[in-house]
Amino acid sequence: MSETMRTTVVCQDPGDGSGEIIIEIPPDVLKAMSIGLGDSLRIKFVDGAIVLEPDRDVDAKS
Repeated sequence: MSETMRTTVVCQDPGDGSGEIIIEIPPDVLKAMSIGLGDSLRIKFVDGAIVLEPDRDVDAKS
């Protein structure tokens, strides 16, 4: 995916002390990013925005 897509999501703490977050990504965004439930994402902070990118390296190791 090379184009930019903006949306607002709520971050949830799973409550397990892992430091990870849970976010619900709308189905149209999942489809545009070619990702699905359980896929790993990289989180970056770029120019004041949080950017999510698929982390294909992690998924390949699983």
